[in-house]
Amino acid sequence: MASAAMAASTRTLLRPHRLLPLPDPRRRRLSATAAASANAVATTVRRSVVDVLRERGLLEATTSETLGSSATGEHQLLKAYCGFDPTAESLHLGNLIGLVALSWFRRCGHTAVALVGGATGRVGDPSGKSAERPDLDLAAVIANSDAIKALVAQILGRAPVSSHHAQSGKSAILDQNEHALASSGQGLSDNLDNVGENIGSFVILDNYDWWKDITLLDFLKEVGKYARVGTMIAKESVKKRLNSEEGMSYTEFTYQLLQGYDFLYMFKNMGVNVQIGGSDQWGNITAGTDLIRKILQVEGAHGLTFPLLLKSDGTKFGKSEDGAIWLSSKMLSPYKFYQYFYSVLDVDVVRFMKILTFVSLDEIQELEESMKKPGYVPNTVQRRLAEEVTRFVHGEEGLQEALKATEALRPGAQTELDSQTIEGIADGVPSCSLPYDQVLKSPLVDLAASTGLLASKSAVKRLIKQGGLYLNNMKIDSEDKLIEESDIVDGKVLLLSAGKKNKMVVRIS
Repeated sequence: MASAAMAASTRTLLRPHRLLPLPDPRRRRLSATAAASANAVATTVRRSVVDVLRERGLLEATTSETLGSSATGEHQLLKAYCGFDPTAESLHLGNLIGLVALSWFRRCGHTAVALVGGATGRVGDPSGKSAERPDLDLAAVIANSDAIKALVAQILGRAPVSSHHAQSGKSAILDQNEHALASSGQGLSDNLDNVGENIGSFVILDNYDWWKDITLLDFLKEVGKYARVGTMIAKESVKKRLNSEEGMSYTEFTYQLLQGYDFLYMFKNMGVNVQIGGSDQWGNITAGTDLIRKILQVEGAHGLTFPLLLKSDGTKFGKSEDGAIWLSSKMLSPYKFYQYFYSVLDVDVVRFMKILTFVSLDEIQELEESMKKPGYVPNTVQRRLAEEVTRFVHGEEGLQEALKATEALRPGAQTELDSQTIEGIADGVPSCSLPYDQVLKSPLVDLAASTGLLASKSAVKRLIKQGGLYLNNMKIDSEDKLIEESDIVDGKVLLLSAGKKNKMVVRIS
């Protein structure tokens, strides 16, 4: 009797309705076929993406030991998703591992799904936070979501170099769930033929597309009743907050169910069968796999976490004195992004090469061994790391911009400066604005002191005698130097340098 009642309840839940909308008849696959489609044969993948991630230090834990074997088996094509909440206009360096991991899934022939949290971003994930996130108004969430979709499409949409980890082709025919995935998303790559048949596709989705049709009563009745408060409280992210002075709001407490339902929805309607995230996402990920087992009563949903991006001293990698290291060039120039990686310590650089680049492990080992040899030029491996990561995030054009600025802004460099190159570093160095007539014909000694490059005129004169003062990268030998019209780059800007590191950008108004 009890089993019959349970079966009847399950049939009722799985009918198309507002909570689990199935707008296309082709998507009306219920629990039994959801697992079957997730295991559908679409291509033969020679190398396990899980093995690749493990070898490169990108694997923290998985919910099932079968995930690694199924990725190489004869019966499963993986569709893996990683979520990104729109808490700012750009993703930051902490999000980079998620994009790298999605790219490895693609390189091993699987489908990568980037999920932007247009809905969940209005709540805020408590994971790893000591206090509740500040509320964002609706306009900010929408603007941030749009900006992040464009950024992710730009990064994942670049043709990756063919990887030796994947040897077989992308299926030319998408199965029924793949059509559902493609028709629901934005930014499905359409240039895969140009990058080799071994590369999987990618899709960008927004969870607001399904959350906008769900009512609170529906959610509590058909999802909430399957969640156990004891299990939710036992999640590490919840326990930490409950034991803090700040505590945790009910809104944040429900976040794990919201993220869990995202996995359930995409698993059922689109065949997405793997959720990946940082190690602090374990509780949210297992909330999704639990809901899938309880509501759909099927297996086949997997979770995978990667380690957080930390330096060898245990502190978070991705913060500078000026704040977060953003991935968007609108918030941080490619030059500053490049310089951040160029300054990585020797003790961290090899590990970051494995985690954040697609350079082969054999080549990385050679680079590591070269660091121990006599005659090694300091920062050679850091330069390679900076080039690879900058190219992945900003493309070849962004890398060349960073390299040009790096060379041009080196004191004594023969590269001719232009105003665009100088402005490219202006957000990372002190700057000021002065009227044109106040700059023209003024003594350089006075200008260097008044702008704050050095503390006093006597300090400027001492630096000139030591050969350490530069104007637009040209060494100044005379204390009597006056600013001429030809010194003002493009009639807009000057670059003053005291030694190699201290700079001042003077904008001419």
